[in-house]
Amino acid sequence: MKKRTAAYATAVVSVLALSACSSAATTPPAATAPSVAAESNSELTGLTGVIGAKDFAEQYILAYLTTDLLNAHGANTTANIKLVGSANVRTALESDNFMGYWEYTGTSWITYNKNTAPVKGEAAQYDAVKAADAKKGIAWLAPAPLNNTYAFATLSTTAQKLGVKSLSDVAKLPAKDQTFCIESEFSTRDDGWPGLKKAYGITVADANVSLLDTGVIYTATQKGTPCNFGEVFQTDGRIKALGLTVMADDLQFFPVYQGGFTMKQSTLDKYPAIATIMAKMSPKLTTAVMQTLNAKADVDGDDPKTIAHDWLVEEGLLK
Repeated sequence: MKKRTAAYATAVVSVLALSACSSAATTPPAATAPSVAAESNSELTGLTGVIGAKDFAEQYILAYLTTDLLNAHGANTTANIKLVGSANVRTALESDNFMGYWEYTGTSWITYNKNTAPVKGEAAQYDAVKAADAKKGIAWLAPAPLNNTYAFATLSTTAQKLGVKSLSDVAKLPAKDQTFCIESEFSTRDDGWPGLKKAYGITVADANVSLLDTGVIYTATQKGTPCNFGEVFQTDGRIKALGLTVMADDLQFFPVYQGGFTMKQSTLDKYPAIATIMAKMSPKLTTAVMQTLNAKADVDGDDPKTIAHDWLVEEGLLK
């Protein structure tokens, strides 16, 4: 789930490649789509298109959640989970190869809108990116509470033993307890390790910092060796599965990566009911809920399509 690496990808995908990927969609057509839990609705009849996704489990689940829900209201949408890289997915939306997809506020603000500093606070960041993308004809629907930002986590028993709940607490620990596992990219980013150390006054020696791959960081943090604190993504299902506790970013250093469905404003103008229908689902997608759903895919190995369908049924959004 190297979302940040994908977020800074600059490759441009041709229209032919995008079209080929789009044709490989996996969601069933509207004729076999599940129906709405209450009374069958058809307010989106005539709406067709492809819902895109970046290349990790959370995005696959979000794409299938969206196609299932929209199709239950009369649309005929499919999911494309074949593209790699945020830049490519955004390009597919801008070129109308995708009808819409789930984006993160921090990614759009920094990567697509070329801002060097995030906006403090979830609501303020969302408002800023919504206004910036509106100038490009891209609409943001009401966001979900989920925030897939950077974070540091430690084994829950370690957090209790050391008495830490926030990154400010971590910064006050003795040097022997301040051991960290981070990714190589994170080690050089301004919104990564250099900026974090400056913001929180962390002055540990390089020997206290280990550079590891993303997946290894989670297991190393669980073991407590070579680090007590590992860099994680906040909605990753392995946090809960491995019994980790996320340290609060009490100084709000990390950018907000709140999830929201994005689409062309022209499509929303033609089918305004999309916003109302999506608003039935989005508020339920908290960080904790996404951790649970992601764990089903990343830890248990379940099919994201099945995960999405089952959750919609459990929430009463589909029969």
